[in-house]
Amino acid sequence: MALAGCWRIALYKNVTRPRVYLTCPVVFGRACPVRRVCSRPVPGFEDTIFALSSGRGRCGVAVVRVSGPDATGALRALTGLKRALTPRTALLRSITHPASKELLDRGLILWFPGPHSFTGEDSAEFHIHGGPAVINGVLQALGSLPGLRPAEAGEFTRRAFHAGKLDLTEVEGLGDLIHAETEAQRRQALRQMAGDLGRLYNDWSQQLKHCLAHVEAFIDFSEGELIEDGVLNQVDTAVSKLQVEIKTHLSDERRGERLRSGVHVVIAGSTNAGKSSLFNLLCQRPAAIVSPTAGTTRDVVETPLDIGGFPVLLSDTAGLRETDDSVEREGVQRALKRVEVADLTLVVVDSTQLPQEPRMVPGFLNDYLNNVLPKKMEQGHVQQCLLIINKSDLLPNEHMSIIQRALSDSFTAAAVSILSCSTGAGLTDFLKMLQERVKTMCADPLVGSPSLTQTRHRTNLQKSIEALGQYHKYRDMDLALAAEGLRLGLSCLGRITGKVGTEEILDVIFRDFCIGK
Repeated sequence: MALAGCWRIALYKNVTRPRVYLTCPVVFGRACPVRRVCSRPVPGFEDTIFALSSGRGRCGVAVVRVSGPDATGALRALTGLKRALTPRTALLRSITHPASKELLDRGLILWFPGPHSFTGEDSAEFHIHGGPAVINGVLQALGSLPGLRPAEAGEFTRRAFHAGKLDLTEVEGLGDLIHAETEAQRRQALRQMAGDLGRLYNDWSQQLKHCLAHVEAFIDFSEGELIEDGVLNQVDTAVSKLQVEIKTHLSDERRGERLRSGVHVVIAGSTNAGKSSLFNLLCQRPAAIVSPTAGTTRDVVETPLDIGGFPVLLSDTAGLRETDDSVEREGVQRALKRVEVADLTLVVVDSTQLPQEPRMVPGFLNDYLNNVLPKKMEQGHVQQCLLIINKSDLLPNEHMSIIQRALSDSFTAAAVSILSCSTGAGLTDFLKMLQERVKTMCADPLVGSPSLTQTRHRTNLQKSIEALGQYHKYRDMDLALAAEGLRLGLSCLGRITGKVGTEEILDVIFRDFCIGK
């Protein structure tokens, strides 16, 4: 039977019925996950691409990368090199235009033969001087060669993925590493790019493949008593264990996602409490207008910060009060919305507004928090805030000491920091408290199992858990439907790493069971 293109056929027989499996990943709109079986090239990958791989702008050295079947020809065309190329060895050469033979620059060239290259294809690099004229000259020279075209955004990495050099989690880790702005982000991105997260998901996929292979074998061959007793019980135990592991992985309080995108910290409180002063103090620049006039801040002002190596997106908001001004009222509504979605809220209170009687201060602050964080108070999320008593310089030191003792004795709603944005008194203690809170929210990316970093990971893992629940639901009623639950769960895990295939399941069946003995 002749099948065109990427069709594959496998016929399996037992004493009761034949089963025919026809699979064509290309036909069903997916790139073929088993490249060794399908020789059809990925559309567009027959081209040779080139691009500037280093950053734009004047610099000492710029790197131009070429990848594809004509990379070697391009290297020879621009350098006039005739002798055999030595892989991964830098060579100083004059770089000329292939048509006019005009000298463009003198720099280093490197050749990376496939599959031992980043993309898995023949690749070349030109290390040239970083002036715009030199870069443009080399790029124009490459563009004049037949079969070469400028690379699209991310196309080198995409080719590396299709060549099996990287899975999708490693691709995402590479992207995160390029955009990392803090030490913690760099560590997390490096760990993901090294494959830690992908190995975790691949390990789960492997366990699920074994479970599915055993169930499929039981469906096909149990009538011939060729399957050992207790196989399904082993599958039940393995699936339940896997569900627990995935649920534990999901219950990470979004630490990896926070670290990747930044902890959203919002400054909130009543008017003239010193919110904008605190904002400027943390930014170390006059980022927000500070005025004795109440209601100066009308909109949300944002800035990214590095707090102890962890990324923070800090927001200053309008003062919370009742007002007839429509613009200020809109600012108050925006402030309340930001507080609702904030990872951490810095609630600022003016120390001069505190009751004169220290023992009444805890009750006052509880009411104040309830006005600023009404929904979080109802949900019990007050631990996601820091209470800052500002303008401590306006009260006598003895009075502030009495207030501090009263709070330590009877106030447990939130951690409290006494601060003066004007003099900087208490700033060190406040920054230490803020850094500890942010670090707890993100956790150390190098400790423990790798964290979730993408919303799509979370979505597919949740779908995988639901699919595994389908296995338990139908296990005693219809084993074929139960197997479909395992198959769906495996597919969801495969979508995370970009590896989805049925041939591996069939391989497990033949390896784990002596069919026909």
